[in-house]
Amino acid sequence: MMLSEHLQSSVAPRPGRAGDARLAFERVGNRTVVRTALAHSPLRLLTPRNHGHAAWVYTSSLGGGLVDGDHLSVELDVAEGATVLLSSQGANRVYRSPRGCRSELSARVAPGALLALVPDPTACFTGARYTQRQDVQLAPGASLVLMEVLTAGRSANGERWAFTHYTSSLRVHREGRALLDERWLLDPAHGALPERLGRFDALGTVLLVGPALDSAREALSGHVGALPVTPRSGLVCSASSLGPDGLVLRVAASSVEALLRTTRQWLSFLPALLGDDPWARRA
Repeated sequence: MMLSEHLQSSVAPRPGRAGDARLAFERVGNRTVVRTALAHSPLRLLTPRNHGHAAWVYTSSLGGGLVDGDHLSVELDVAEGATVLLSSQGANRVYRSPRGCRSELSARVAPGALLALVPDPTACFTGARYTQRQDVQLAPGASLVLMEVLTAGRSANGERWAFTHYTSSLRVHREGRALLDERWLLDPAHGALPERLGRFDALGTVLLVGPALDSAREALSGHVGALPVTPRSGLVCSASSLGPDGLVLRVAASSVEALLRTTRQWLSFLPALLGDDPWARRA
């Protein structure tokens, strides 16, 4: 046996990292506090102080992104009357991963509570395989703000929609009834992604559900619905009602910066609900 053959057979593939986190929040007086915050590497949880009444948590992963075989899982409970912001410390980068990477989020939101899930964009690089699943259970009277953004990757380096596979599943339900149950699938096996996605370098979804967002939904539905349709525009938006108390906003943009400006404008009501501005503080 040659030495190179011996080395190849004796070195096992590096196993992926499995990180999970458990979060629980409750209202104490007029503020929301973090009751439980447990995380296992490579997941980390940051709980910065803020000037509002909401609890803020930012997730991050060691190594600056997901590598082959990684599987991250977050479970959270928001108690009655609590207000929570869950975001990320930076973009969710997914590197080349022949076996694939996964992330899962499961959330339960009690009556009168508000959960805002507003992570930074996901960027899948060349050769990445990524599966994402989000499942949110809303009690009667609970409210949800959810933002999801996918970018083309490292376009400046010539890596534009160059990943191998992307799947994102989102299910939001109340009392066993599905309000939204959708699955995105982007795979070059169904056709070259750069050609299929054309001029767009970023795709985004914003979901607003629940009584705390009544005025925001009404304003955004009217604003987005009145936007003109311009051929070859670098920004295309849509708004769709989701039952009596839900709204789904979609956006496709030719640049990540334009998409983020749009989604931040859509969510300009959020600082008032949190009592502080998470984007201003990060800047």
